[in-house]
Amino acid sequence: MVLATPHKLHAEQVIAAARAGKHVFVEKPFTLTKASAEAAVAACREAGVVLALGHNRRFLPAVAEIKAMLSDGRIGTLLHVEGQFSGPGAAGYKPGMWRADRAESPLGGMGGMGIHMIDMMINLAGPIAEVAVHSTARVLDNGLDDTTAMLCRFRSGATGTFATLAYAPRCWRVALYGSEGWVELTDHEHMIYRPREGEGFVRDYPKTDIERAELAAFAAAAAGGPAYPLPVEQAIHGVSVYETMIVSAASEGGNRAVP
Repeated sequence: MVLATPHKLHAEQVIAAARAGKHVFVEKPFTLTKASAEAAVAACREAGVVLALGHNRRFLPAVAEIKAMLSDGRIGTLLHVEGQFSGPGAAGYKPGMWRADRAESPLGGMGGMGIHMIDMMINLAGPIAEVAVHSTARVLDNGLDDTTAMLCRFRSGATGTFATLAYAPRCWRVALYGSEGWVELTDHEHMIYRPREGEGFVRDYPKTDIERAELAAFAAAAAGGPAYPLPVEQAIHGVSVYETMIVSAASEGGNRAVP
């Protein structure tokens, strides 16, 4: 079963599908609260069904290369991560659309775009320990925020910054800075690597059908093959980060620990 429904319905629908014995692929964001994410995961475990979350940028070949750089020392000790995922889609949200409901789209572009980059940061740099978030409407007048920015600290001690803008030209970028080198990936395929010493490179990767890749991985896992390459613990953690970001923004950017 594939769920591409309003965010607040995900948990109850995943639980219902699991109880019916169905493997479940659910679009992001998984849920809007850590508690509901944990309940959905528990239901799938109890039923013995596969649960897959649609963070398709995990399937980019360039992301696999960055993970290799982190493992083999080309980055060195990771110091800082930067993420950006923006686009003007929220300008088209009209009254009555579920995405135009602030309860379904807290923090502006987070639900449609930014949550993907939060997952990317977790995938590359590990769990996030604390966040401080500012979110506001600078130009949108439909009740949603258009500018959301976060400062975070990872459990490793590395720091991070992130922004998602819901009324700006499209931008996708992640960059990692370490003691021995830095790497930047833009628009999924264009990578720049610069080491402390020696030659770096500029590389363009072939375009990848990441939607097909994620569904193929889900189908393989459901058929008893390799596990879906997004551990459910990381799925729950991504929701916990999102929920904590909402709390921080409501407290005018106060620093908040991620449960």
